[in-house]
Amino acid sequence: MDAQAADVDYIVVANNKEALALENHLIKQRKPRFNILLRDDKTYPYIKLTLRERLPRVYVTRRLKKDGSSYYGPYFPGNLAYRIVDLIHRRFLIPSCNVDLNRYHPRPCLQYYIGRCLGPCVEGLTTPEIYQEAVRDVKLFLEGRQTDLSRSLRERMAKAAEAQEYERAAKYRDLISTVEQLQEKQRIAAAEGDDADVFGYHFENGMLAVNLFHMRGGRVLDRREFFWEDLPDLTTDHDATSIPGRPQADGGRASSPVTADFDPGTFLSSFLMQLYIGQPYIPRNIYVPVDFEDREALEEVLSEQLAGEGGRATRVNIVVPQRGEKRSLIDLAGNNAKQSYDQRFRVMKPNTKAIQEALQDALNLPEPPKRIECFDISHIQGAETVASMVVWENGQMKKSDYRKFIIRTVQGVDDFASMREVVTRRYKRVAQEKKEMPSLVLIDGGLGQLHAAQQALESLEVINQPLAAIAKREEVIYVCGQEDEPVALDHHSPVLHLVQMIRDEAHRFAVTFHRKRRQIRDRATELREIPGVGALTTRRLLEHFGSVQAIRQADAAALSSVVTRTQAEAILSHFHK
Repeated sequence: MDAQAADVDYIVVANNKEALALENHLIKQRKPRFNILLRDDKTYPYIKLTLRERLPRVYVTRRLKKDGSSYYGPYFPGNLAYRIVDLIHRRFLIPSCNVDLNRYHPRPCLQYYIGRCLGPCVEGLTTPEIYQEAVRDVKLFLEGRQTDLSRSLRERMAKAAEAQEYERAAKYRDLISTVEQLQEKQRIAAAEGDDADVFGYHFENGMLAVNLFHMRGGRVLDRREFFWEDLPDLTTDHDATSIPGRPQADGGRASSPVTADFDPGTFLSSFLMQLYIGQPYIPRNIYVPVDFEDREALEEVLSEQLAGEGGRATRVNIVVPQRGEKRSLIDLAGNNAKQSYDQRFRVMKPNTKAIQEALQDALNLPEPPKRIECFDISHIQGAETVASMVVWENGQMKKSDYRKFIIRTVQGVDDFASMREVVTRRYKRVAQEKKEMPSLVLIDGGLGQLHAAQQALESLEVINQPLAAIAKREEVIYVCGQEDEPVALDHHSPVLHLVQMIRDEAHRFAVTFHRKRRQIRDRATELREIPGVGALTTRRLLEHFGSVQAIRQADAAALSSVVTRTQAEAILSHFHK
């Protein structure tokens, strides 16, 4: 870091707990390259109660926003959140719909008729008081305050019975039964065991796999995997025996070989801080394979956070078990981390040289491919036809060499002609600039697209160029010159995964460009109707103002800064009409 840092700045805080919280905030805000970034594509669902709305609704979501809503969770397994929301629909009758509730509608939807909604969208079906009462019940239910909810429901049931509103009293009776059943299940789970998160890891060859087991009520409900291929600077100068609790390779503790350049304590300290600080739910016990320096300070921070959110003092314990059942849980997580490591880094991701040689053998290429260029066509019914070219080079995608093409000579739906045009344009320019041809030209499509690309190369007198196509449905690879014997690879093959990855990236790049072109076309439709405003002027206006709505609201001076005065007056006249 000394070679790259331009300056050193610091902030003075009162104690270690404040320092931990500030460090976590700055890491997430600045995203420094030398800190571990928690990149995990597996997020658990939350239940969202939209308290900012006049008539709140309940949803399942995986994104937390500061929008005034209350979020509850995370729930795992993932379908638990959906089951709870379904229970809320059936028992509390609070909807999850997207209907505009700021005005009344002529009739309710099906959810009202099947008894899963109070029908606030139609005047007279319910009252704001009844709806807000149901929202308060849902809030108590999601906060886990079943005792308070049961007491409130019993009081309302008694009042309804006294007023001889027996149907309403029966509804409260059923709700009480549901809440008490759920409360009994929670008592059983609490008797079986407490909530805990268990961590195990495996580190080898500079790559790390971590497994996290979620235990709720004494049972393992779910597992998460985390991987790092390029770890930040988490090295240590300590000898392996000088770090307390460091796992030994032969004992299987955390299933990690001892290395002198990886400190699991330093890693866990940073990882746990980014994983838990600021999260709405933290288990009472966290089991880790090794101890670390600021464990007690992190315990205090998490305990205060949990007490602040739950309204009662709750201690979070970060424990380093040494023997017994808890240690066996650590070993189990470590063994799973070892399996995850093998599947991710040894099977799914062999090194670049190995996969290049495997691809050479599979497609009968003259040499291991160093550069692959892949083409794809995108359009809707022949409109706004575009093409993309993406590049894979020496083990990774090279985005600086990506290219977009607007198909100019083809009218209507003709993917083969479009492919001929784009391949011709690309390699004609490569020849003019005297650049090297790629090791492999890959086409997204079947035999038709492959032969179209072959014709394009032949028209340019390019011979002996390796050319292949991957068909979407069959996932087989057609190699030019041996089309009668398509290459059908095992669906677990790293070679197939590489080709699919390059093909999918070309498809993504083409579709993104096509959508952008279509949006510009759709936005430009109204502007092109104005006399004196052509395609170039339309594009200039949209690039400057961003949307037709902004152009509509612009005055003469603003428009004149982009177009001529005559055109500005025509645009103003058009929108004023």
